[in-house]
Amino acid sequence: MILLFAIVTFGLAFVMAAAWAVQRQLHNAGWVDAFWSFGTGIGGAICALYPLAAGPPTARQVVVGLLVLGWSARLGLHIVVRTPGRPEDVRYAQFRKTWGDGFEPRMFGMLMIQAVAAALLDLSVLVAARNPAPGLGWHDLLGGAVLVLSVAGEAVADRQMHRFRSDPANRGKVCDRGLWAWSRHPNYFFETLGWVAYPLLAFDPDWAWGWLAVSGPIFMYWLLAHVSGIPPLEREMLRSRGDLFRAYQARVSAFFPMPPREARR
Repeated sequence: MILLFAIVTFGLAFVMAAAWAVQRQLHNAGWVDAFWSFGTGIGGAICALYPLAAGPPTARQVVVGLLVLGWSARLGLHIVVRTPGRPEDVRYAQFRKTWGDGFEPRMFGMLMIQAVAAALLDLSVLVAARNPAPGLGWHDLLGGAVLVLSVAGEAVADRQMHRFRSDPANRGKVCDRGLWAWSRHPNYFFETLGWVAYPLLAFDPDWAWGWLAVSGPIFMYWLLAHVSGIPPLEREMLRSRGDLFRAYQARVSAFFPMPPREARR
């Protein structure tokens, strides 16, 4: 398993190097997110399905492979559809402005870090798929249900935001409708929730390695809530929306969906 993980990590580095070359050619770093999504999904499927022993893959391996590919396809295609013809993602646009002439080399370094991040997430997939417990149990069904729910929830959140932004009357406003009335970042919440599926699939009281899968949701939450997701995005929203966004922050939970504060009084 160690050799397989090393090969997948190297492959992810190659994918993100290609992403760097494409964004440099197109002058739109938003495309790298699609590369990351597809690369993580394909890497996860390889971790799940590559034969490490004689015989066909187990039912759990197949389920895990299909789940990670389904997640990857939904997210990657969403990014592919939304990126053309739109301004560069605010996070990367700010990096381009801040880094100036050093943008390209620093961007390459950041994408190598993203490759390592993808590999760490795929470690959860690898552990879940290689769970030696025979057959499929309640925890496998629960894990599959959690991932399906998370993909559906993120798709709904993305669709609601797309509709909001497509209406010219909403220009300059803050989306506070649907799921966005309960969380300022419901897409990030459901993205993190999806990685909870792999510890469930890896669950086996007699297999200590299964605990490694817990690293996936913890790592994803840390990335989105404290590093590359909410902090830079909210800084940009405060800059562009000002008091309107501050009022939104005051009444709506940052991450976990909860009733707006007015409704809880």
